[in-house]
Amino acid sequence: MRKNKDWLFQQFGSIPNWVNHKSRVLDLGCGDGALLEKLVVQKSIDAVGLEIDPKKIAICIGKGLNVIHQDLNGGLNNFSDQCFDVVIMTQTLQAVRRPDIMLKEMLRIGKEAIVTFPNFAHYTNRIQLGLKGHMPISPTLPNPWYNTPNIHLATCSDFNKLCRQMSIKIKDKDFLSNNYNYAFLASTWPNLFAEVAIYRTELS
Repeated sequence: MRKNKDWLFQQFGSIPNWVNHKSRVLDLGCGDGALLEKLVVQKSIDAVGLEIDPKKIAICIGKGLNVIHQDLNGGLNNFSDQCFDVVIMTQTLQAVRRPDIMLKEMLRIGKEAIVTFPNFAHYTNRIQLGLKGHMPISPTLPNPWYNTPNIHLATCSDFNKLCRQMSIKIKDKDFLSNNYNYAFLASTWPNLFAEVAIYRTELS
């Protein structure tokens, strides 16, 4: 197992490899700006973040990042069409009211959209539901059901189906597992073994 329990928030999978140098990047729900900071250093991007938590915004500003205070559920109408090369949303899609509309908006204002989310069909979640009969708690879903920001949990298969319905092309995929031993299984059978799904998309 990974020694650091906060591995999820420190691992961005293939995202840095998918972002080109000097791209215009918008990070929705950017948190403390860890990903944006990494991309600025590695790829010299033109970075903008959106975040609702004032404490996290203060951390971002302390890192020299350009961050806007904004509730994502209010929409992205303040951004024009195709004004970014890449729009990223990590571990937040499942927390917005309408993930389908959010994904559509991401691809309106950006040429590409990269999203990550916890895979609810991970085998440990299935075991907790099937054998113990309660909502799963895991490194990717750490909160109890009554105190969680996640209101639209989904699986890899669910997201694949949504993309087909919305005529969205999946350019690349990456899948993470907390256990190094399951890395191969996560990439081979993601709906069962991936804890975090990462998708790079564009309009068909």
